Amino acid sequence: MVSRNAHHPVLTTRVLNRATLARQLLLRRTPMTAKHAVSHLVGLQAQNTKPPYYALAARLDGFRPEELSTLMETREVARIVTMRSTIHTHTAEDVLALRPLVQPARDREVGVFRKGLVDVDLERLAEISRDLVEERPRTPKEIREALLEHWPHADPLALSVAARCLLPLVQVTPRGLWERSGQVALTTAEAWFGSSARAATQEDTVLRYLAAFGPASVKDMQTWSGLTRLRDAFERLRPRLMAFQDEYGTELFDLPDAPRPDPDTPAPPRFLPEFDNLLLSHADRTRVVPKEYKERTWKGNQAYRTFLVDGFLAGIWRPEETKAGATLTVQPFGTLTREQRTAVAEEAERTMLTMAPGTAYDVRFGTL
Repeated sequence: MVSRNAHHPVLTTRVLNRATLARQLLLRRTPMTAKHAVSHLVGLQAQNTKPPYYALAARLDGFRPEELSTLMETREVARIVTMRSTIHTHTAEDVLALRPLVQPARDREVGVFRKGLVDVDLERLAEISRDLVEERPRTPKEIREALLEHWPHADPLALSVAARCLLPLVQVTPRGLWERSGQVALTTAEAWFGSSARAATQEDTVLRYLAAFGPASVKDMQTWSGLTRLRDAFERLRPRLMAFQDEYGTELFDLPDAPRPDPDTPAPPRFLPEFDNLLLSHADRTRVVPKEYKERTWKGNQAYRTFLVDGFLAGIWRPEETKAGATLTVQPFGTLTREQRTAVAEEAERTMLTMAPGTAYDVRFGTL
């Protein structure tokens, strides 16, 4: 939305970059715990099992993968479909609070599959699914086959999607555990945590979003959350917020006491996993992704792992296990200076030491 106030201070792309990196714990590593970080970041994108671990390795000082894995085993965090209809790793508190908040988006998703759900009683479907998964965790295949017994002419995929959307289904361990994992098995959040859901308010979630991703527009938050019609929540909060605009006149909101570092603040290289929220949580991603690189982080529907140089997307990377140990291949999109190349190699080594301690490794610059 274009600003209604031409006198809002203008935040340049570089200012937005440094502010966002500071909120995302990517300007300098922090000693906070993994659980605190997952909460502060309002969850970690987790379409695949390893990205949350790499996301924290890029952000936390002294992080070890076992820390997050233990949180999953002790049911302090869990994997669940929330924002943008994608799997996120959230704290137990956020699973119970955020999943009901995004329910309108999940209801719209069910509507997309309505042709495969003709004559299906969705309320009855939710009841049957809840009974199944609360008796014991079930695989998606088991849920689908059980529902087909009641509605044999329905589309199997549509039945599975409906169950996932209508109920807050968490993926139980060992799925997602570091170097163990397992097949997807689901139960309800209430059964897994032994607590009832209590929906977060839009206003509280706006404040948390700005703390982790701001300064940001209404459309930015809608992109991150998958929700619509959030303008009213921002307007109710306007007296408590600061207003800015970007270089194109889009109105941005922010918390008064949130960090907005000097645009010349150094930003060391960082290696990010595929689907990292830094790259997915704004309608306008130019604060991190240069326009010329916009289409270079995806191939089909698969995202590449990315790395930052001077705070901006600069290339992609891939780890591989070999007989001799492990190799991390780095592919820059442009030319790096000697100093930048050295810094990227050092950060790659740190990533390998964190994620595969005791393993022989090699860092290479090449083509993926």
